[in-house]
Amino acid sequence: MWIWILVAVVFLLILWAVMAYNKLVRGQNRVEEAFSTMDVYLKKRYDLIPNLVETVKGYTKHENETLTNVISARNMAVKSQTLDDKIANEQKVQSLMGSFFAIGEQYPELKADKNFSKLQDELGSLEKEIANARKYYNAVVLKFNNQVQVFPSNLIAGMFHFARKPMYEITEAVQRENVKVQF
Repeated sequence: MWIWILVAVVFLLILWAVMAYNKLVRGQNRVEEAFSTMDVYLKKRYDLIPNLVETVKGYTKHENETLTNVISARNMAVKSQTLDDKIANEQKVQSLMGSFFAIGEQYPELKADKNFSKLQDELGSLEKEIANARKYYNAVVLKFNNQVQVFPSNLIAGMFHFARKPMYEITEAVQRENVKVQF
């Protein structure tokens, strides 16, 4: 009788371990899928930025530093290899976009340009999609990180080297920094 109970307990433990492992794998795959979705929107933004910059260059001759910084940040973000680097570089792009649009406010003839308005509207719509993708990514990461940290699934996570994933957070400097508009 004890042997059957022991066999049943061992079987249940193995079954639980397999189920916990599979849940962690599904969670990790969801995190990767969520980031890929956000990455698609970020790529659209990266493709749109050079068009905006070229449009602005036609109207502004002395705003080269801002335009160069925007393109430089965009290029760094595109070349990012790791998830952490991509998030950090994307935050730089995000912070520079405020300065970039401040230029648009300084030049009434630029604001009236149809190409600039169209590109700015496209970027505004894209920013909303990126924000929604970030929310989804963070929700999936939260669920996965909970699985990695909560007992007893943390035992399986530790055995198979599942690690916490970074949340996509806007740094306080980016979030709270006022955009300077000078005339």
